[in-house]
Amino acid sequence: MPLDLETLDTAPDATYNRVMLKISGEALMGDQGFGLHPPTVQRIAREVKSVHDMGVEICMVIGGGNIFRGLSGAAQGMERTTADYMGMLATVMNALAMQSALEDLGVFCRVISAIPMDQVCEPYIRRRAVRHLEKKRVCIFAAGTGNPYFTTDTAATLRANEMGCEVIFKGTKVDGVYDKDPEKHADAQRYDAVSFDDVLAKRLGVMDASAIALARDNNLPIIVFSLDEPGGFRGILAGEGTYTKVQD
Repeated sequence: MPLDLETLDTAPDATYNRVMLKISGEALMGDQGFGLHPPTVQRIAREVKSVHDMGVEICMVIGGGNIFRGLSGAAQGMERTTADYMGMLATVMNALAMQSALEDLGVFCRVISAIPMDQVCEPYIRRRAVRHLEKKRVCIFAAGTGNPYFTTDTAATLRANEMGCEVIFKGTKVDGVYDKDPEKHADAQRYDAVSFDDVLAKRLGVMDASAIALARDNNLPIIVFSLDEPGGFRGILAGEGTYTKVQD
């Protein structure tokens, strides 16, 4: 049963103290197919707040695919490096939208960009970011790693390691990792747990190979869950819910 975020007055003990939440840019566009859908952004912000209210320190990385995706731009003939930088700027736009939604809910938040743009957000300085987390501010890391040819999955794994996160939560449209696409195959089987090596060998599509390898090499587990399930994020931290855990 999903948790009711509106009626919970007390916060259960969380299983993790500091986490990374990775979501795609497409998660912010709702049903409109492109751009930002404010009600969807607000709904996700409420999910984040519900976990923040448990005392959990939260990092976030949001993709930019709802606005511009570097790979698709390159596939249409654009120079890859330029396309990737455009995708990084799209992640900053999404991060600012999420910051606004969280602050409307009373959650202090910082957008921290790998590409310096001081009038818009903070530059990435690791010790400063850690201090924000210690002060219970949500840190949204934008602009990927600041380098082309690296995805926001890799950026999320990199920042999670740098921040000392205990786990990465990967919010998706489905409630875990399946042996094949559950939206196309009715007989798809969900894994309760799967190893990093199996994810790579079977190409299960949890994250890109660089992100999986970086998580594996640093013993950083990944929890894949449905971002569309009300209360799902908080529920997992409270020891409930349906998800797949990727670890050695």
